[in-house]
Amino acid sequence: MANRDGKLHPDVVKVWPEIFKDIDVKTIPLAYLEAVYVKFTDGKVWEIAIDADKGPEDLDEIEFGLEELLDAYESEIDSVDFRLNTKKVKHDMQRRTKHFLKKGK
Repeated sequence: MANRDGKLHPDVVKVWPEIFKDIDVKTIPLAYLEAVYVKFTDGKVWEIAIDADKGPEDLDEIEFGLEELLDAYESEIDSVDFRLNTKKVKHDMQRRTKHFLKKGK
């Protein structure tokens, strides 16, 4: 999803290039993730699906579980790939921008 330099993967950028090409990723709310792929040094890959429609308490539980998993297996993890729900990001950004622009009139 994001390179080590914080730039989004080209596959993500092509969904909405005029916006995504200039984004530097520091943190991403769980509500905007579709899945997390954890690749282990032995070649195994775990897919952790994220249901963005869950409530805040459920997302807090998922966040806690992910932190626990990453801490527990830190020495065995090769990489972690966060898959962004680009449609949700685009929809929310457009909706909030329209709302913001209406306030300014």
